[in-house]
Amino acid sequence: MDKVCAVFGGSRGIGRAVAQLMAQKGYRLAIIARNLEVAKAAAGELGGDHLALSCDVAKERDVQNTFEEMEKNLGRVNFLVNAAGINRDSLLVRTKTEDMISQLHTNLLGSMLTCKVALKTMIQQQRGSIVNVGSIIGLKGNSGQSVYSAGKGGVVGFSRALAKEVARKKIRVNVVAPGPIEQRWTKSSYVLTSLGQCCE
Repeated sequence: MDKVCAVFGGSRGIGRAVAQLMAQKGYRLAIIARNLEVAKAAAGELGGDHLALSCDVAKERDVQNTFEEMEKNLGRVNFLVNAAGINRDSLLVRTKTEDMISQLHTNLLGSMLTCKVALKTMIQQQRGSIVNVGSIIGLKGNSGQSVYSAGKGGVVGFSRALAKEVARKKIRVNVVAPGPIEQRWTKSSYVLTSLGQCCE
């Protein structure tokens, strides 16, 4: 069976490093980001026959269309990585409601929507693996990041519950919670080692 991996948020940071790892392991990849040109650049760096797509993970129709496009061009997705995320740091009393909503929609709802669509195929195949990227901030909290912490903490709880839902279908759901990274970050041994173990 083809090894097909969808990396949401695969154009930069952790997602980009994950895509590099998965390409080395022989996966055919879909690099998904809001900005299509940036996704194309990241996919092009990997060499091989990889796909670049644009998607807003907070919009269910976008997510559904993206999976349809992946299945049409790469085959059924059997490995999903959710690394898409946004951060709008601010003290809660200064945070605009629309910024709260956008963070929660991207960081938490987005992972829920991609998992929901991916699972339909994985359940049919009776196999699959999902890795959701949380954050240490979601476990310990941090001043000025209460909304971000809520979203990433939600990803942890969601992943744990989902793992119990789908284990009997031979589908694994894991969550990794890395610490802060620099903008020019390219590798994290902790995250990549964890992902390498999850995809075997």
